[in-house]
Amino acid sequence: MSYHNPYTPPRKSATFDDATLAEIRRAAATGIYDIRGAGTKRKVPHFDDLLFLGASISRYPLEGYREKCDTTVVLGTRYAKKPITLKTPITIAGMSFGALSGNAKEALGRGATIAGTSTTTGDGGMTDEERGHSQTLVYQYLPSRYGMNPKDLRRADAIEIVVGQGAKPGGGGMLLGQKISDRVANMRNLPKGIDQRSACRHPDWTGPDDLEIKILEMREITDWEKPIYVKVGGARPYYDTALAVKAGADVVVLDGMQGGTAATQDVFIENVGMPTLACIRPAVQALQDLGMHRKVQLIISGGIRSGADVAKALALGADAVAIGTAALVALGDNDPKWEDEYQKLGTTAGAYDDWHEGKDPAGITTQDPELAARLDPVAAGRRLAKYLKVMTLEAQTIARACGKNHLHNLEPEDLCALTMEAAAMAQIPLAGTSWYPGKGSF
Repeated sequence: MSYHNPYTPPRKSATFDDATLAEIRRAAATGIYDIRGAGTKRKVPHFDDLLFLGASISRYPLEGYREKCDTTVVLGTRYAKKPITLKTPITIAGMSFGALSGNAKEALGRGATIAGTSTTTGDGGMTDEERGHSQTLVYQYLPSRYGMNPKDLRRADAIEIVVGQGAKPGGGGMLLGQKISDRVANMRNLPKGIDQRSACRHPDWTGPDDLEIKILEMREITDWEKPIYVKVGGARPYYDTALAVKAGADVVVLDGMQGGTAATQDVFIENVGMPTLACIRPAVQALQDLGMHRKVQLIISGGIRSGADVAKALALGADAVAIGTAALVALGDNDPKWEDEYQKLGTTAGAYDDWHEGKDPAGITTQDPELAARLDPVAAGRRLAKYLKVMTLEAQTIARACGKNHLHNLEPEDLCALTMEAAAMAQIPLAGTSWYPGKGSF
């Protein structure tokens, strides 16, 4: 005889929770894997798990109204004839025309220019709107080679060779057919309206020796003027950074798993790669071991949201950061004012589940002319510029409180960790101790 205890409510499994059950049913019904945009939705150790130790007696703070705190950063000082000087160490990450509307790309260029920083093309080539409104534009050179041509390489201010992305290290991206308009198809030399998948590796090289040849090729095409970045997804940051340096990179871009994507398999987004926090110290260690820290610049991306995140990344040894998702939110993406339309798409504002489908009511992640027209690139660019200004001011405020007159003077000793996981990943002492896991005795 079965017996149910009336005093104990039914309990659901922590392993087979509602989301897991729904995914099993979806897979059984469709026979295809799930595709979505944005980054990981699981909670992982992040910058929130670190705190700054402000100055008092042992360290003396700076007075914000009288003493300067410099925020400039120079990228590409190793080999490039024309390194890039930015007013703020917060750059705009690569997001393609195709994933984003033309108005969105223009708005990113406008906002970055007002703030004195750079934006990046992403997969799919360079648009005239983006080049025309970006004072400093980084051209991404991806495995797909979509839109790649020597003319645009020379029009760029820097070149970023993309080996991997934080949302999908080892995997290629996707662009669904509904976003491949006439213009996108023409730029990428693809058939209109047909789903496409970008390659996961470059067709003409398989390792660091080949990468060195490719970097030299890029330098010859651009007369050694442009800084050459190498972007890797957060998987093996020590060795990937060391090999990028060996191959001749001026700048290494390292993207953690909180980094977004226009579209890829959900199983990639949630199960491949490492948290951004876990990537920084191994990459910095590789640069230090090679005697190249601050000589080859390190840009960190993946889940950067505030000036505090910026300051923490720089304190751990980065030279700059890149933002993607946060920049789109600043433009107006996933705004609750469009909630009714997000509901009709089967999602909600803030879920970012609509990016790959091309039906974004905010007019940002779409190629639909009527939806794209909703975004005013001038007004959206101003919003982005204001957001970048606030982030920079926040980072300055923290640096001054730590007694630093430049953001690059922040250091690991200015930080403590709140959790054992964050302490181990960032190699920062647990708050109230001088120890972190792996260091030894307390």
